[in-house]
Amino acid sequence: MPADPSPVSDKPLSGVRVLDFTRVLAGPYCTAMMADLGAEVIKVEAQHGDDYRHIGPFKDGESLLFQAVNRGKRSIALDLKSPDAIATVKALLVDCDVIIENFRPGVMDKLGLGFDALHAEFPKLVYVSVSGFGQTGPNTRQPAYDIIVQAMSGLMDATGAPDGAPTMVGEAIGDVAGGVFAAWGTMVALFERSRTGLGRHVDVALFDSLVSMMPILACRTLMADESPVRTGNRHPLSAPFGTYAAQGGHFAVAVLNDRLFATFCTVIDAPALVQDPRFATDALRRVNEPALAEVIEGWAETKPVDAVVAALLDAGIPASTIQSVAQAWTSPQASARVLASDVYHPVLGALTTPEQPVHFSGVPRGNRAPAPALNADGPDILGTISKDALK
Repeated sequence: MPADPSPVSDKPLSGVRVLDFTRVLAGPYCTAMMADLGAEVIKVEAQHGDDYRHIGPFKDGESLLFQAVNRGKRSIALDLKSPDAIATVKALLVDCDVIIENFRPGVMDKLGLGFDALHAEFPKLVYVSVSGFGQTGPNTRQPAYDIIVQAMSGLMDATGAPDGAPTMVGEAIGDVAGGVFAAWGTMVALFERSRTGLGRHVDVALFDSLVSMMPILACRTLMADESPVRTGNRHPLSAPFGTYAAQGGHFAVAVLNDRLFATFCTVIDAPALVQDPRFATDALRRVNEPALAEVIEGWAETKPVDAVVAALLDAGIPASTIQSVAQAWTSPQASARVLASDVYHPVLGALTTPEQPVHFSGVPRGNRAPAPALNADGPDILGTISKDALK
C-alpha cells in the first residue's frame, strides 16, 4: 500500500484552508504549490469539471495534465448559478483563510462573491484574483491564454533567431508566472493579516507577471532607451554567453567577466585573445561576438561535446550540454532535489507528479495525495458545514 500523505502539521501551510475557484493552469498551479505545503485546498468545480479534465495527454481516461496541477486538492462540484450553491460557498468561507479565483473580472461580482461583498462579511479573508490583464486597465475584459500573453508582453518578440520569426517559449510560461506571483501575493497577504487581522484583495495579471519577469529587457527599454531585438541563443549584452557547436551537439557557456574570459581563452587554446582589442571588455566582446564564435567553434568542432563541457567545468567556467526535457527530469540533480515524487491514484496507480521547488527545513518531500475525481469530496466537505452557517 502507498504511504499516507505526510501529516499536515509537518508542513508550513498546515491549518490554512483555501477555497479554490480556479481552472486550467495559472490558478491551479498556484494552489497546487500551496497544497504541496500542507494547505487544505477545496477545488470548486462546475458540473462538467475543470477544462483541464478534458485535455490530454490521457491515461486510462484520466487527464495527466489535470493530475499534474491539481495534486493534493479536494473537489466539490457546485452550480454557481444556484442560490443554494452560493449559500454553500458562503458557509464554507466561514472556516476559510483564502479564496482564489480566475474568472474574467466582474464574474464573481455578478455571483455576489466579489471582493467588496465578501470582505464586508468575512473581513479576515484573503481574496486572490488571477486574470489575463488584471482588474483594471483597457484590456481587463479581453480573453487571454498563455500564447496571447507571450505575444503582448514582448517576450515573443525578443525570442528567436535574429532573422527569424518571433518565437513562443516552449512552455506556458505566462500562466506559470501568474501562478507563482499569485502564490507569492497570497503569502504576503496572509503575513499581513497575521499582524492586522484583516485580509485584502490580491490582483494578479498574467500580463503583469510575465512583463515583470524580464528585468534585462525592462532595463534596456525603460532606462537605457534601447529597442531590444532577437539574439537567438546568444546573450544580448555579454559574450561568450550562449550556445555553440561542438562535435555531436551544442553546448552552452556563460562568461560574464574579464577573469573568466582569460580562463576561457586558456581552455580553448587561444590565450592571445585576451590581448586582442576587439575583446578587451564584455561590451566589445558582444559587439565582436561573430569573430569570437569562429574561434570557439573552431576549437570545439573536433571535440565531443561532452569533452568540451568537461574541460570548461574543470576550469570553473559555467557550461552544459543541451539536455532534453526528459534528461532534465531524470537527471541525478533533479532526483537529489526531489523535483517530482510518486502519488498513488485509485485508477492510475503510482503516478509521478511535480513538486513545488522550494525546500523548507524539516519538511519532508513526497507522500502527497493525487488530484481528486470530480466532486469526490463533495459529501465530506458539505458535512463540515454547520446548519447555522447555511442560514
